Amino acid sequence: MAALQYVGEKDYNAILFRRTYRDLALPSALMDRSKQWLMGTLARWSEIDHCWTFPSGARLQFGYLESELDKYRYQGAEFDFIGFDELTQFTESQYTYLFSRLRRKAGSLIPLRMWSATNPGGVGHNWVKQRFIVEGESYGRVFVQAFLADNPFVDFESYVENLRRLDSVTRKQLLEGSWDAQLGTLFHRDWFRVIEPCEVPKDLRLVRFWDLASTEPGKGKDPDWTSGTLAGLKGGQLFIFDVAHFRGSPKLTEDRIRKTAELDGGRVQIWMEEEGGSSGKIATDHYAREVLVGYNFRSLRSTGDKVTRAGPLSSCAERGNVVLVRGAYVNAFLDEAEVFPEGDHDDQIDSTSGALSVLSSRPRPLGLVCFGRQLE
Repeated sequence: MAALQYVGEKDYNAILFRRTYRDLALPSALMDRSKQWLMGTLARWSEIDHCWTFPSGARLQFGYLESELDKYRYQGAEFDFIGFDELTQFTESQYTYLFSRLRRKAGSLIPLRMWSATNPGGVGHNWVKQRFIVEGESYGRVFVQAFLADNPFVDFESYVENLRRLDSVTRKQLLEGSWDAQLGTLFHRDWFRVIEPCEVPKDLRLVRFWDLASTEPGKGKDPDWTSGTLAGLKGGQLFIFDVAHFRGSPKLTEDRIRKTAELDGGRVQIWMEEEGGSSGKIATDHYAREVLVGYNFRSLRSTGDKVTRAGPLSSCAERGNVVLVRGAYVNAFLDEAEVFPEGDHDDQIDSTSGALSVLSSRPRPLGLVCFGRQLE
């Protein structure tokens, strides 16, 4: 509504941002809402430019900043109004760069405005909190807090019931608008129950999910670890049997993963996180063709940040449904979990989140497996 305030002025230009084009195009998202409001008026919509042009000549565009470099696509543009929806999904540098695009012609009476809306949480949580809540008033930055009860158009009871299914941090952020429900409280040590191997139920579907280290030892003060979680799921409970956790050269890592596969046996499906980009695909293809030939191996493309991926695991653990089978890995796993993601490492949580994701999805039908990839 704020973006439409001056569309009667011929020199007016506004733009609304979401992080990705898909976010813009979702049902009831920004572009869909604009069409509900403006179709049938004298405004003209361009599907190519994602832009409304009004009889005055004013324009309202929709943009996205999926990568850090996308901000430079707007270099040279001039806007009277810039709006960010879900600001915590953006980086601070993307946000601050767009201030350089707030410009108007000399003598114009249209105010220059940068407005944002967001929930707590997300990759930008900390910088948004610092800018608008910690520093806000002293720097003239206006922060207007809103709660679920302020929205008269939402089905309150059903929405609250759905939020109760989330992990405690996300639930407080979305339900209470809490900026202090900080990361590092995503897991509590006492949420995890430790049992003896003899107490494990039979006939579990087992997977070993690997999260490869992105940094070799010696190339950083505290490089990443390679982590592989062996887990099974039954009756809504996740049973963790082992977390292989080590550092080493690419050759040592390959040897260790191959040896672990031999020890786990053919009953265990092997999965590996595939990082975005061509390098991730090259790495998983190498394991399929050279390292784990003859094993039931597949890769899973990583999506979202690590905190988002850990949300289902946190929710499961909070309900007492993550069970640790006693072993040497237990204390190291719990130490990492209770400080995640504020701690120095998150490899074990990432591999365990991946294992839960695979186990809770519908199993693929049996078929030919060639180089670790199923032929449909």
